[in-house]
Amino acid sequence: MVDPDGRYLGGLAADRHGTDDGGRPPLVLLHGLTYDRRQWGPVLRELAAIDPDRRVIAVDLPGHGDSPGRESYDTGEVVEVLHGAVTEAGLDPPIVVGHSLGGMLATIYAARYPARGVVNVDQPLLVGAFGTVVRRAEPVLRGPQWQQVWETMLARMEIDLLPEPARELVRTATTPRQDLLLGYWGEVLANSAEALGEERTRDLAQIRSRGIPYDYVVGNEPDPAYRRWLESALPDVTITVVPESGHFPHLARPAEVARILAR
Repeated sequence: MVDPDGRYLGGLAADRHGTDDGGRPPLVLLHGLTYDRRQWGPVLRELAAIDPDRRVIAVDLPGHGDSPGRESYDTGEVVEVLHGAVTEAGLDPPIVVGHSLGGMLATIYAARYPARGVVNVDQPLLVGAFGTVVRRAEPVLRGPQWQQVWETMLARMEIDLLPEPARELVRTATTPRQDLLLGYWGEVLANSAEALGEERTRDLAQIRSRGIPYDYVVGNEPDPAYRRWLESALPDVTITVVPESGHFPHLARPAEVARILAR
């Protein structure tokens, strides 16, 4: 049941579910870029059936949904805001679960703050070809036709693989804005792929040194070179491929993702 009190945590809009951890670490759910916390509805319904009363917080990232915007969407600053929400909620170190951009933020969070686990849903940690595409598109992204860039990205997310209710959620629980794309992609625009890769390698080294379990849930088999990099940085990583789910495994197969969160 959603907690009717305290709609905001650390300045972020949040839904609070469950009251009894029962020794289970709480879950913090982070959505992807332009989306909002409604994206987790199908997983939360499945989780309530198999792991009842599990304490869960689903937040709207800064500038998304009902959360206020910021002058800067630097990932380090956003993660600090997220930690403020976790602290205000009085949570024990959580399992941080993130889809897409949220998976990147969950990883950075666990590298900097106490966490019991990370579940990264379909977010590669190396920018690779994505960074090249975004940097080449920067002139358009900064102009009046910026939405063309976002539409191009959406076309690659295999939304057609989703059942119709999930497709509707993708279409409606989202608010694409130019400031969000420029803000959250700012580090990709300003830094080389090599520099960003070194940062993520350091993050994973921190996670490994603390013995934090890391689950990588994807809709397609990872690129072999990326898989080798990830398994080298995190030898104990668990990689789960959810077939025929594209970029949205949590919407295509919410029961399967809920089982991963409950285990």
